[in-house]
Amino acid sequence: MGWRAAPDPHPPRWDIIELLFFAYRDFVGDADHVLEAFGFGRAHHRVVHFVCRYPGLTVADLLDVLRITKQSLSRVLKQLLDEGYIVQKAGDSDRRQRLLFATPKGEALVEKLARLQTERIDRALRDLAPGGAEAVAKFLRAMIDRDDPDKVLQTILHGGATAKDVT
Repeated sequence: MGWRAAPDPHPPRWDIIELLFFAYRDFVGDADHVLEAFGFGRAHHRVVHFVCRYPGLTVADLLDVLRITKQSLSRVLKQLLDEGYIVQKAGDSDRRQRLLFATPKGEALVEKLARLQTERIDRALRDLAPGGAEAVAKFLRAMIDRDDPDKVLQTILHGGATAKDVT
């Protein structure tokens, strides 16, 4: 008799992996089309989003949130500063600290992108049973690596998304 491998007790979840891939592609694609008109990409979107949502976020904290290099952030941040979407101010207690704030122009862009993404989310949640949105949120929170959470993620995971808790 020939040798037979035992069935894999944990086969790859191709179904979920591929659904997540395509859901992410289309979720960010809505915003990508708007961003292209401004000469921006996904990195710009992430930066202006978190700066808008968490006013006074430091450059160091933003690096932790985005998990990108200082060099990558510098290029994107410079463009957003130069074009008036974000302003930078010195910290009150530490003048070397660079605190970031969205301008009204930056807030308007974030709002426009969030509305597009909210429309997609609302369409997807529309046919779920009561409690479906909570189940989706629970699933997404469970997908997040919590070994080294940053200040923003801590705030989100603990139920409040307020900037004063982050800064």
